[in-house]
Amino acid sequence: MLTYIPLSANIVLMECRKIIHIDMDAFYAAIEQRDNPSLKGKPVIVGGDPERRGVVSTCSYEARKFGVHSAMPSRTALKLCPEAVFLYPRFEAYSKASKEVMNIFSEYTDLIEPLSLDEAFLDVTENRMDNPSATILALEIKKKIFESTGLTASAGVSYNKFLAKTASDINKPDGITVIKPDEAGDFLEKLPIGKFFGIGKVSEKKMISLGITNGLELKAAPLERLVKHFGKAGRFYYDIVRGIDERPVEPVRERKSYGREITLDEDILDIGRIHSILKEIASELEGSLRKKNIRGKTITLKIKYHDFRQITRSATIEMFTDSADIILENIMNLIQFTEAGVKKVRLLGISLSHLNTSPESCEEDIQLKLPCC
Repeated sequence: MLTYIPLSANIVLMECRKIIHIDMDAFYAAIEQRDNPSLKGKPVIVGGDPERRGVVSTCSYEARKFGVHSAMPSRTALKLCPEAVFLYPRFEAYSKASKEVMNIFSEYTDLIEPLSLDEAFLDVTENRMDNPSATILALEIKKKIFESTGLTASAGVSYNKFLAKTASDINKPDGITVIKPDEAGDFLEKLPIGKFFGIGKVSEKKMISLGITNGLELKAAPLERLVKHFGKAGRFYYDIVRGIDERPVEPVRERKSYGREITLDEDILDIGRIHSILKEIASELEGSLRKKNIRGKTITLKIKYHDFRQITRSATIEMFTDSADIILENIMNLIQFTEAGVKKVRLLGISLSHLNTSPESCEEDIQLKLPCC
């Protein structure tokens, strides 16, 4: 029989922390609207061509009103929003804006954990401003981001990463939500089950079938039952509904790999859509790698299935590369050794490791020999 022993001493320590999660609002689309004022107020979709099985990377809030969302086929998005303006991603512009935002974070704390170009955790328990109020700091950061970049961000403030991340999504766009330690229990009990970070649409449906529709009902579920139905994720759900998340904010060290991944808004089975999403990821990764003058030899495909089982498949090539075409060609080979297209997929990712940032690694027009698996 499973037993769960709460780490009460650690929980007290976690409650003393002050964590901010900053999430830029419709980042790519907002940059396009900022750089081209004629696009303001219009439904903007950044992603692949709807005529070529493209996929939506992100979209403006004007487009979201029509039901458009990330990872949706561009062709579907066009049907939902015929007036939409489709734009191919400009990764150099997004990387530049991201760097400006991250530089602002560093004015407040060294404990910054970027999750992607447009979001990060900040631990401001101790901070450069010597300000005890994380809420005031979050408001200052939002204001400084807007003044410096012309872009808006939403913020979540709490005593751990899970609550801060959940909070930042409550009042989008350009909002802030604060969850204090003595408010967490109430907040989580009232939260609809689909609003819990880490619970996707498939898990939400399963929860509802088990009679769990909100945090209060999740809290009443025994650990044994959650583990039985959700495996390792069951323990995670058991903890988060109690406001327990002991993970530290981990600053980025010297990177041993570069990657891009996307958690899909809905689990997908269509292998054509999966291929299209991987193509978009490879293209975005190429932009990031070239911006930083980085190449790599080992290409890794990451897949998380609807049941939360996660797998990786890797291939090492002979020469360093940053080419989306070469990366994608290897990924298409690797995907044959997965269950994608047979089992529903909730997350897709591509990373490059065995990196080389030296000048000689950046020679163009290298012919690569494809590896065997």
